[in-house]
Amino acid sequence: MLLANRRSMPKHTRTLGNTLACDDDAVSTEPPGNTPAPLVLRGQTFDAARPAVMAIVNRTTDSFYVGNRHADLDSALAALDSAVALGADIVDIGGVRAGQEGEAVTPGMEIDRVMPFLERARAAYPDLILSLDTWRSEVARAAAHAGVDLVNDTWAGYDPDLLATAVEIGAGYVISHTGGYPPRTDPVDVTYGPGELDVVDDVVSTLRSGAARAVAAGMPRERVLVDPTLDFGKTTTHSLRVLRHTEAVTALGFPVLQALSRKDFVGETLDLPADERLEGSLAATAVAAWLGATVFRAHDVGATRRVVDMVASIRGDRPPLVSVRGIGPHSRPADGATP
Repeated sequence: MLLANRRSMPKHTRTLGNTLACDDDAVSTEPPGNTPAPLVLRGQTFDAARPAVMAIVNRTTDSFYVGNRHADLDSALAALDSAVALGADIVDIGGVRAGQEGEAVTPGMEIDRVMPFLERARAAYPDLILSLDTWRSEVARAAAHAGVDLVNDTWAGYDPDLLATAVEIGAGYVISHTGGYPPRTDPVDVTYGPGELDVVDDVVSTLRSGAARAVAAGMPRERVLVDPTLDFGKTTTHSLRVLRHTEAVTALGFPVLQALSRKDFVGETLDLPADERLEGSLAATAVAAWLGATVFRAHDVGATRRVVDMVASIRGDRPPLVSVRGIGPHSRPADGATP
């Protein structure tokens, strides 16, 4: 929530997300954008006041980001411990590279990669939310006994049984937008129409219908995440437009996942390789957080944790952990003192 002294502000002021509306007589102190819908998993609630950081652990040898290749189980478990220590709320485990480059991975190979990690993670962190990044129902079914809390279906229901499997095992479910591309397909010649916002309209429409199907299938609303899925089935310009309009996705009334970390749209925007995309990723994260996203999938957990918490406090949804500067015996609650 952005507060201001009306006497210091110009008349008729407007800012991003209509957070500040100023005329001759009054200043609006409404928070920006839409109020994010809560996500509830494993008895924990994530919302505007408590955004979630989803750490990425890839059990692969060919992840696009070299810093997150954990084919060795001990390396993956060390990454898990580090992510938890740095403030991750959710850990997303994947066994297959998303893009078309890299080795072919059968369902059996994928199960062999993710299951030992899930079992060890659940034993070590009973309250940690575990997410499985897969498009295959057989992998999700195999992982059920490890206590998977979320099925991150990055490929938009390509396996028609995956949603039902998520409902069956009691996990949440991610609705994604890939522009109709099948798994592990890099986009080529992508278009959504002549209008600048046609891609945004397609994302919103697809996520709306996907979320409705999930609820109709028995998935509780508070376990449905919608993900605009930047880069997937999109050019860099498309991804930037969709990110700029995160508020339109938040308006669907479901918690929003933004997976922005070190992606190609960041790299192409700044002309940087994956290992130099941290600052661009954090800038995108701050914008998405301001516009109402709730969950942030990230390689760099500590930095992302600080960014989303800071934005939540700037919005007015999260109090500062410490507020003593300038506070004295005559301070009022509005000055930052505890009521």
